[in-house]
Amino acid sequence: MKYYIIAGEASGDLHGSNLMKEILLLDEQAQFRCWGGDKMKEAGGVMVKHYKDTAFMGFLEVAKNIGTIFKLLKKCKEDILEYNPDAVILIDYPGFNLRIAQFAHANKFKVFYYVSPQLWAWKASRIKIIKECVDRLIVILPFEKAFYKGYDYEVDYVGHPLLDAISLIDNSNRFLRVNNLSDEKIVALLPGSRKQEITKMLPVMMEMQKEFPKYQFVIAGLSVNGEGFYNEIVKQTIPIVYDQTYQLLTHAYAGLVTSGTATLETALFQVPQVVCYKGSPISYFIGKRLVDVKYISLVNLIMDKPVVKELIQGDFNTANLKTELTKITVDKEYRNSMLSDYKRLRERLGGVGASKRTAELIFNYLK
Repeated sequence: MKYYIIAGEASGDLHGSNLMKEILLLDEQAQFRCWGGDKMKEAGGVMVKHYKDTAFMGFLEVAKNIGTIFKLLKKCKEDILEYNPDAVILIDYPGFNLRIAQFAHANKFKVFYYVSPQLWAWKASRIKIIKECVDRLIVILPFEKAFYKGYDYEVDYVGHPLLDAISLIDNSNRFLRVNNLSDEKIVALLPGSRKQEITKMLPVMMEMQKEFPKYQFVIAGLSVNGEGFYNEIVKQTIPIVYDQTYQLLTHAYAGLVTSGTATLETALFQVPQVVCYKGSPISYFIGKRLVDVKYISLVNLIMDKPVVKELIQGDFNTANLKTELTKITVDKEYRNSMLSDYKRLRERLGGVGASKRTAELIFNYLK
C-alpha cells in the first residue's frame, strides 16, 4: 500500500521512521512519500519537503511566514492528490496537519493521526476537526485516552515510541573516544532543534561552562542546521556532537534542556535536568493567555507534579541556571529524588512496542 506521512520536526521524523520500519514488516511492498527528515528518508521514504523548511515556532514567527505556510499547504494538497495514497498518516504538527486532515477527509482518503496535538493544553475546540476528519487517533501519553473520552471520542493508546528508540542505543564508551571527550562528568546542552530557539537558548546555557570548570560541557547539535550555524554561536571551546543526542544523554551526568520532547528523552535516560524556555516577548505574551497547563515540560505534565525545575522566559537567566545546575549536580538528595520520579515516569509510559502497535493498528484497519 501507499502511505503519505507528514511530520514537522525532529521528534516526528524519529517516530515516523520507526513506524515506517514496522509497517514494512507487515507490508513488504509498502511505499512511502514523506514530509519529514533524514531518518524518514533513510527508512525508505521519498522526501517531498524537509522539516527544516517548515518549522515555524511561536505566534509572531507564524504570522511573519504566513504566506510561505499557505504555499506549503497548497503544495502538500496537490501532492497528496497526485500520489493518491491508501493512507495519510499525520504526526503531531497540528497547525499544518489538522488542515491536511480536513483536506484528506474531504477527498475520501483514510486519515490516521499519530501523536495527538496537545489539545489538553490549548485549542480543545480542535477536537471537532479530529472527530470529523480523522479515522483513528493514536495517542502516546497515558492521560490522553481519558481526556478524549471526556469528549465522547475513542482513541487508541499505544504507549510512548521514545521507549522503542531509546532501547536501541549503544551505551559503550566508543562515543567518548570517537568525539574526543574525556572521562570528566558531562553536562549536556540540548538547545532545541529549530534555529530560532537555539539562537535564544544556547548562549545562556553556554555561560555555565565558566561557572562549573570541573565538568565538561557538550552541545547536542543537528547537522541539518549546518555546522556554520552552530559555529557562529559557539565562539568558545565547547564541543558539539552532531546527530548523537541519545548517545550523549547515555553518558551525561546532568542536562540543560530546551522545553519539548527532549525533556522526556532526558528523563528516560535518567539524566537530572533543568528545563529551559524563552520565546519572543509577543509569542510568550499571547501563549501565556491561551495555554491552560500547570507545566510546560512533558515530565511534569505526565507526573502531574514539579519533578524538574522549569525556567521560563524571564526566569531563564544565568543566575537561576547556576542555582539549579548546582542542585542537580551537587545536592545528592535532590538528584536522587528526581531520579526516583524518573523511574515512576517510565512505568507510567508502559513498555516498548509503541511503533509496532501503531503499525498493526493502521495496517489492520486498512486491510
